[in-house]
Amino acid sequence: MDAQLIAFIGVAAGMVALPGADFTVVVRNALASRGSGIATAVGVAGGLLVHTALAVACLAAVLVTMPVLFRTVQLLGGAYVLCLGLGALYAIRRRGPVAEGNPSSDEAGDRAPMSPGRSLRQGFLTNALNPKAPVLFLSLLPQFVPDGQPPLPRTLLLASMVVLLALVWFPAVALLVDRLGRWLRRPRTARAIEGGSGAALTALGLVLVTGPLLH
Repeated sequence: MDAQLIAFIGVAAGMVALPGADFTVVVRNALASRGSGIATAVGVAGGLLVHTALAVACLAAVLVTMPVLFRTVQLLGGAYVLCLGLGALYAIRRRGPVAEGNPSSDEAGDRAPMSPGRSLRQGFLTNALNPKAPVLFLSLLPQFVPDGQPPLPRTLLLASMVVLLALVWFPAVALLVDRLGRWLRRPRTARAIEGGSGAALTALGLVLVTGPLLH
């Protein structure tokens, strides 16, 4: 049994499951429809594939050694996440308060699901534009390459496992949200979740845009 591989699976699973922009976007889109949530989840996994490929190719080191490039990617990622958050908050404000006694108040039908392509793209960009992810992978993957073993096959295996974990976790989150949909889509509940996700995305975007440059 490969103890290092088992340890990596545990660490990687914790990284993937850690709530952040990816988790928030998947939950928010899954509230609109199961298809939107799953497409977003697959997009997130696609973004992880980009990061892991960069790490395996050691191109992520460029983001560390070239501060201007890193900061540019950081600003782009932060601006995108910030736009998602502000868009969610604006949508809530535009809809106004939930009407009491509304016969359709058991269902949050005022938010139309996005097309699969748009959901996929949103999930992909949310993850791919996170500049800290490739740095994290670059520092993490080499720790689980045994001495004397060729690094390329091993890092390819580790990177593939991260993507597979994402392909299991995020669609599972989308399906769970859809399973609890009748309760989660009630106008007051959906409004609270969307408001919370909008605030979280806005805060994450601000952190990326205004945060100090990593060295």
